Amino acid sequence: MKSNRLTVMVLLAMVLGVIVGYLVHIYAGSPEAAKDIASYFGILTDVFLRMIKMIIAPLVFATLVAGLANMGDAKSVGRVGSRALGWFIAASFCSLFLGLFYANVLQPGHGLNVELPTSAAGLELKTSSLNFKDFITHVFPKNIFEAMATNEVLQILVFALFFGIALGYLNHQKKHMLVGLMEETSHVMLRVTEYVMRFAPLGVFGSVAGTIATHGLGMLLVFGKFLLGFYIALATLWVLLTIAGYIVLGKDVFRLLSLIRGPLLVGFFTASSESTLPKLMEQLEKFGVKSRITGFVLPLGYSFNLDGSMIYTTFLAIFIAQAYGIEMTMTAQITMLLVLMISSKGIAGVPRAALVVVAAVLPMFGLPEAGILLILGIDHFLDMGRTLTNVLGNAIATAVVAKWEGEDGMGQAEDTVFDAEAAAEIAKA
Repeated sequence: MKSNRLTVMVLLAMVLGVIVGYLVHIYAGSPEAAKDIASYFGILTDVFLRMIKMIIAPLVFATLVAGLANMGDAKSVGRVGSRALGWFIAASFCSLFLGLFYANVLQPGHGLNVELPTSAAGLELKTSSLNFKDFITHVFPKNIFEAMATNEVLQILVFALFFGIALGYLNHQKKHMLVGLMEETSHVMLRVTEYVMRFAPLGVFGSVAGTIATHGLGMLLVFGKFLLGFYIALATLWVLLTIAGYIVLGKDVFRLLSLIRGPLLVGFFTASSESTLPKLMEQLEKFGVKSRITGFVLPLGYSFNLDGSMIYTTFLAIFIAQAYGIEMTMTAQITMLLVLMISSKGIAGVPRAALVVVAAVLPMFGLPEAGILLILGIDHFLDMGRTLTNVLGNAIATAVVAKWEGEDGMGQAEDTVFDAEAAAEIAKA
């Protein structure tokens, strides 16, 4: 019932946000006035995202440490990690190839009658963040409290790996006390998550209303071909991810999709993966995935399994080449795919992460990075689709790894309550 109510409220907030944002854009009097009003809508989104960020670090740390301590040994951790990374690499390659394929078939930039920018002035993208050496160094925290304060999920994961494995080697009495504390902390944080998610409709309203008030609906019409083509590519990826999940999970993949529809909608309308992480962890545990798997694979996926961002990088790069009338051979496109495969890993947390990757790679192939300015006006609407896809891909990946590990809990007596709850949710949908 609560999940259905949240879904309805988010949808209503989105519709209301479009209406209010459009009215502001029309009657504000000037673009500056509309932008000023939109900044007040942004307060709602900022407050919601701040509340989400305040619970991520303790939830991820407590859940992951408790799970790792219960795994028993480092060999189990390595096996789970290798299986997860294997799935991530396969999904990333498929996503990149789909972006390349649809950009060539649909030709979204062909004959684009828009004055192309000649300078990247004002394009604040930190391409230096893609330095591989710096990334490897950045993965390891110099201060765990600093990592938690800045929500560096990958750094928290690394520290939790050491802490959880070490905790698993303590004698039973000492281990039981600390693990129990971690488990109870994770339960408390899940309840806090439930409270915070009640503010999701306000965050969605503020995000949608602010964007429409600033840019109007006309921007969607100008770049309609690009938007339509990109969402066609995303829809194909959604189908392929579901089929891949079905191969491993069977019909339970549809139960999973039903359970995560709330986090998917919140991620879509806020265009923020962070906004979905706590609730997604909760829904995966309701599906039957053990917390030890959820707490490890899901945060790892948020750093290495960004399927929506992957498909966007190749689609956007080819679009820019087409918009400038630059021909790219198939060899060059395949080479670009491989470069993006490597350069795109570990960019979670970088603002406009997908744009950062494309901006860094374009000059390698003689393409002007200023072309990114073409789609900055509609990037929020593109980011909505990217975020939903990232959430979907990580949810399915986590459930698949749990199935491979025999940690999905399906068919066990202790999870019958989840099965009954899921059946009721499907019946209501």
